[in-house]
Amino acid sequence: MKVLMRSFLVFALLIIVGISSPAIAKEKFITLGWAAWDPANALVELSKDFTKKTGIKVQFEFVPWTNFADRMLNELNQGGKTFDILIGDSQWIGGGAVYGHYVKLNDFFDKEGIDMNDFLAPTVYGYSTWPKGTPNYYALPAFGDANAWVYRKDWFNKPEIKKAFKEKYGYEIGPPGTWTELMDIAKFFQGRVIDGKKRFGAAIFTERGSEGITMGVTSAMYAWGFKYEHPKKPYHMEGYVNSPQAVEALEFYKELYQCCTPPGHSDAYMVADLDAYDSGQVAMQMNWYAFFPGINKSENVGFGKTGFFSNPDQLTSGATLGGQGMSVVSYSDKKDLALEYMKWFASPEVQKKWWKLGGYSCHKAVLNDPDFVNSQPYAQGFLDSMQKVNDFWQEPFFVELMLPMQKRVHDYVVGGKGTAKQALDLLIKDWKEVFEEEGKL
Repeated sequence: MKVLMRSFLVFALLIIVGISSPAIAKEKFITLGWAAWDPANALVELSKDFTKKTGIKVQFEFVPWTNFADRMLNELNQGGKTFDILIGDSQWIGGGAVYGHYVKLNDFFDKEGIDMNDFLAPTVYGYSTWPKGTPNYYALPAFGDANAWVYRKDWFNKPEIKKAFKEKYGYEIGPPGTWTELMDIAKFFQGRVIDGKKRFGAAIFTERGSEGITMGVTSAMYAWGFKYEHPKKPYHMEGYVNSPQAVEALEFYKELYQCCTPPGHSDAYMVADLDAYDSGQVAMQMNWYAFFPGINKSENVGFGKTGFFSNPDQLTSGATLGGQGMSVVSYSDKKDLALEYMKWFASPEVQKKWWKLGGYSCHKAVLNDPDFVNSQPYAQGFLDSMQKVNDFWQEPFFVELMLPMQKRVHDYVVGGKGTAKQALDLLIKDWKEVFEEEGKL
C-alpha cells in the first residue's frame, strides 16, 4: 500500500510539474529601453493597456541622460539581449541600420498595414529612414521633439515691463518671431530687478561633454540657413559649414551667451536650463518640448505663468530635431512580441492617448485633429517646430563627428578662442579627416 501510495504521489507530482512548468515558461514579457525622464513615466502608464489587451508584460529600463548613449550604444555594439525594444536617438539610426543593430521594418509594416505616410514626414525622415530619405525603415516615429523656448508670460504682461520695453525698442514685447527680437528681450531682462530680485535674459545650451552646445548653436544656425554639405555633393562642406550665414549665426550665439545668460552658465544643458528657469533666474529658456508639460505644471512657473514658442526665424525657418524612433533590437529573442508591441503603439487610438498622457505623437491622426492646437498651450509651437526641423549627421560614426563640433564651438562661444570663421574652418578640417578615414572622401 505504501508503495502504491508513493507511486501515486510521484505520478501526481509529475502531472503538477507538467502543468505548471509550461505555464511559467509561457509568461510573456518584453524589455524596453529609453531615457529616464518624464515621458518615460507616461509610456509606463500607456503600456498598461498593451498588457491588458495582450497579456504581454512590459519591463522597462530607463537610463539617465548623462549615461543614456553610453549604456545603450555599448549594449548594441556588444550584441546584447537585454532590450527587445529600444527608443533610440535620431542620430543612432544610421549605425542601427548599417551595423545590423535594428530590425528592418518594411516587411512588417506592409504585413500589418502600417503606412509611414500616416506619420509627419519630417519625423519619418529624421527617426526612421536609412539611407536618409529612402523607403528603408528601421524605426517607427515614437516621440517627436525639437529644441524650442519658454518665457515668463507673467513678467512680459506686467504693465511696467510692457511700457519700458516699448519705449526702449519701439515695439510690443511678446514671444519673439526672430532671433534679433529674442536678443532684444534677453538684453532687456539682463540684470533687471523684478519683484525685488535680479533677473537674467536667457538660459541656453553651452554644455561641452556630450551634445549640448551643438544642439544650441545649430538652433541659431538652422535659422540662418546652415547646411552641412553641398546638396548634390555629399560630404563636400566648404562654403556650407563655414558660409557667411553660418559664421554670422555662430557670432550671434556667442553674443547671446556673453550678454544675457545667468552667472556660471558655461557648461549648461537640459537640467541646468530647467533649474535656471524654474528658480526664477531667467526670462527665457531654451529646451526640448519633452520638458514642457512639466514646466506647465510647475508650482513656481506653471499654471499660466509660462508661455511657449517655437525656435525663432531669422534668414529662414529652422529648428533642431530632438526625439526618438522605436526600434526592434535584432539580437532580441522576442522579436515577435516586440513587433506586436510596435503594432499596438502605431494605432491612431493609442497615439491619441500617448499625446494626452504627455507623449509627443508624430501621427497625423493626432496632429491634424482640429482640436490639437488647443489641447495644450505648447501644442501650436510643437506643430510649427516639427515642420521645420533639421538634424545633426546621422552617420554610423556620428560620435566621431559630434565631438569635434562640441570642441570647436565651445572653444569659440565659451572659451573665446579665435573667430567664428576660424572655428568653422577647423571643424571642416576635423570632419574631413573623419570622412576620409571612413572612406567617404
